[in-house]
Amino acid sequence: MRSLRALAAVALVALIVLSLAWELWLAPLRLGGSLLALKALPLALPLGGVLAGRRYTYQWSSLLILGYFAEGVTRAAAEAGTARALAAAEVALSLAYFGAAVGFARLSRAR
Repeated sequence: MRSLRALAAVALVALIVLSLAWELWLAPLRLGGSLLALKALPLALPLGGVLAGRRYTYQWSSLLILGYFAEGVTRAAAEAGTARALAAAEVALSLAYFGAAVGFARLSRAR
């Protein structure tokens, strides 16, 4: 269970960093940065609960992360170059978080 918590925390933090870097510096929609960087804010909401190991946070955040998965798949299909690679990274990180969160929630349930 400890490894699932660690994987979820690392994937969530990496997804926050990726979202900010993508929309502000690496491949923003507009030159100089994009307000789409605000998409990182909802990811910050479950961070405290994930780090504390709260089962309920893992449960609801596993639903939240599916929006990032959908965005990554859509943008991977629609964009090219750096943006496509960043979208693929978003898909990979969101899948890693989802798997770890669901696994932790399942293993930590009351018997």
